[in-house]
Amino acid sequence: MPTLHSLGLFLAAGLALNLTPGPDMLYVAARGAGEGRPAGIVSALGIGVGTLVHIALVAAGLAALLAAVPVAYMALRMGGAAYLVWLGVKALRAAPGDGAVAELPPAPLGAIFRQGVITNVLNPKVALFFLAFLPQFVDPARGDPALQVIVLGLLFNVSGTLVNLAVALASSRVAARLRRTSGTTRVVQRVTGVLFIGLGARLAYGVRP
Repeated sequence: MPTLHSLGLFLAAGLALNLTPGPDMLYVAARGAGEGRPAGIVSALGIGVGTLVHIALVAAGLAALLAAVPVAYMALRMGGAAYLVWLGVKALRAAPGDGAVAELPPAPLGAIFRQGVITNVLNPKVALFFLAFLPQFVDPARGDPALQVIVLGLLFNVSGTLVNLAVALASSRVAARLRRTSGTTRVVQRVTGVLFIGLGARLAYGVRP
């Protein structure tokens, strides 16, 4: 396993990266704001599960193969982008709420969880990010490199999930206050849809996972 010094550096760097707004954080914020606290929390947990897939890919060396095959990378990236755009269009076309204080009609929590997993898994930049980031803190002389990657990846994922859970709680609280003002329900719904579409565009053309 890495030394305590290396582990401390990794945890500090990982927390800083997790606190930097990216598609996962914005996705959770959109769910929390648009559909309430449970939807935001479940989205954060779904993204955490999706991240486990990427950790397994990096540990198995498959992320390197993905980086070496541009066509496969492009297909996966565009698939994820199209999925997010579809979610955004669906939110924009949904019927507005009946009252000023009503939340947007939420999807079943099971479906929201699956969408969080799919959104993360279909972002190949996450796997490539882990491929570039995690090995910097792996010391082959201190044990199985694959096991070290898994441990470091899990620590990073726990940190990211805690940050996303905090974002879910904060975004749902702010949105709940906004809904007390007449006419804001439809605005929140439209902002949610635009956020999803923007995330799809960012996944297709952006640089950060």
